[in-house]
Amino acid sequence: MADNRFKAGSGKSQRYLQPSILMALKSKPSYGYELIQGICRFGFVEGQAPPGMIYRHLRDLEKNGQVASEWETDGAGPAKRVYQLTAEGAEVLDGWVRYMKKQAETLLRFIDDYASSDDSEASSV
Repeated sequence: MADNRFKAGSGKSQRYLQPSILMALKSKPSYGYELIQGICRFGFVEGQAPPGMIYRHLRDLEKNGQVASEWETDGAGPAKRVYQLTAEGAEVLDGWVRYMKKQAETLLRFIDDYASSDDSEASSV
């Protein structure tokens, strides 16, 4: 039975854009469009990430010293701003990963408790 009151994870995925951007930059420096294409693999955004939101996060991350950027003018086409993770950004990413691990452990405990309560109800019927 569908319950319209229940919307799993509604509106929460955007909070993980910051760590997604930092994680993508951990593997290699990148420009905005490439980040937009790449962060969907982490599963926090359905479809393509909104470009305006990504660039807003990149500006905030740079302002806070977590990423650095420079213009790349080599090659054909227009210049691209290439972003890279800073040491401070790596520390922030470490903090995010610790937080996510704790959240994952809490969720797994909840799921285990749920499964256990299902088993006990089924065995008492």
